[in-house]
Amino acid sequence: MAQNATRSKIEYVVFDMDGLLIDSERVYTDVTNELLAPYGKEMTWDIKAGLMGKPEREAAAHLLSFFPDLPPSFTLDYYLKARREMQDQRWCTVRPLPGALKLVQHLHRHHVPIALATSSLRRNFELKSSHLGELFDCFEGRIVCADDGFLGPGRGKPHPDIFLVAAEKFLQRKVGSGEVGEEHVSDAEAAERAKGLVFEDSIPGVQAAKRAGMKVVWVPDANLLSIGGDAAPTAETPDLQLTSLEEFVPEEWGLPPYDS
Repeated sequence: MAQNATRSKIEYVVFDMDGLLIDSERVYTDVTNELLAPYGKEMTWDIKAGLMGKPEREAAAHLLSFFPDLPPSFTLDYYLKARREMQDQRWCTVRPLPGALKLVQHLHRHHVPIALATSSLRRNFELKSSHLGELFDCFEGRIVCADDGFLGPGRGKPHPDIFLVAAEKFLQRKVGSGEVGEEHVSDAEAAERAKGLVFEDSIPGVQAAKRAGMKVVWVPDANLLSIGGDAAPTAETPDLQLTSLEEFVPEEWGLPPYDS
């Protein structure tokens, strides 16, 4: 298929991780609901949608705000500690989602610059990825985690910082800092940003990519769509929406086609 005339040629790609490349979101959901179940509570998808893509502590505080009648002992710190202990036993079970391994390996094989930008803590990333070298070795260390020291307080997604850090520090793209359209972002930096393609599954992630001035492919969980989740406002809607990474056609973006 020829490149779509409405899409500019992509020169580098940045991936989110949880719920996009690996099925780790099920672990978050299962563990949280096991902790809430004794109190007759449940994290439903309309609640979970507001957590996805956010830094760990911010997301946890948002979750607990829905359950003000939990006992005083069920504090934010208790929840994070108990959740971490349970999750640590299950990260070794996560697997690549459909199409993820094929796409990442394809881009790596064709020397397309790629990076990973995840809201996960570094320790959690290591636990999730250590058994999936066939996927994560392709990034060759070009990985940004939420606590790597590159992001200021409160600057997680939907702020664009994590994608700009990935492009600037790991892919040597002169993209600068700040949201596209801000006065200090030069025309040259804006043009460099527009050469990047971000893959995301969360609404805050889509917003972060658009605020960075990059193109974005949204691959939302079907449960998110079932509750009416979208990437509003209009200026922050994705450039393409897919139900699976298996549907992505690289050549439509000026990237090398899959080998036949």
